[in-house]
Amino acid sequence: MPAVKKRELTVPDLVLLSLLAEQPMHGYQANAELERRQVRDWAGISRPQVYYSLEKLAKLGLLRHGKDSEPATGPDRSVFAVTASGRAALADALEREDWTMQRERPAFLTWLALSWQARPGVTQKQIQLRRKFVAAELEREEATLRDVSDEVGHRHHEAVWMLRLIIAQFMSELSWLDQVEGELTLRAPARNPAITGNAPA
Repeated sequence: MPAVKKRELTVPDLVLLSLLAEQPMHGYQANAELERRQVRDWAGISRPQVYYSLEKLAKLGLLRHGKDSEPATGPDRSVFAVTASGRAALADALEREDWTMQRERPAFLTWLALSWQARPGVTQKQIQLRRKFVAAELEREEATLRDVSDEVGHRHHEAVWMLRLIIAQFMSELSWLDQVEGELTLRAPARNPAITGNAPA
């Protein structure tokens, strides 16, 4: 098997390697489990990407094909299992420092930076819409945390930690939105703008 370059493995590849390290699955089973776990809330992986990654990882020798152990009513179906090389490649990828040195660029922050050019009243309306969305997402994640806690059975699990972080972020944003909306009437341009380049004379 050719050496696997660290950068060859995408997020969908790594998510699938991790999932299949738990147990071998068919492609449709992997998709169903990703849906059940709401993985797409924290990892960009589409249904077509799942099948693309399965074939890619198999060609790289990181997955192997196997037969379904249950009687099939149709043609034999392949299951995918992680090889020793696949486990090693996943472990190597998880040692990369870039996982810890990136920051998000939420669309809402981009909108906020440009919002000074919006029509009157639009900024407050958009903030209220954002608050409604964040509140709904917070409620959904709190329900998910309850379900995950029941399934896991304890608080010291990566899924619980992830959900607690997401919930904390949503709660913090709701508080921040309240503060920003309360300050809208005080909004003003920069007092000492520093514009680079050649300014008109």
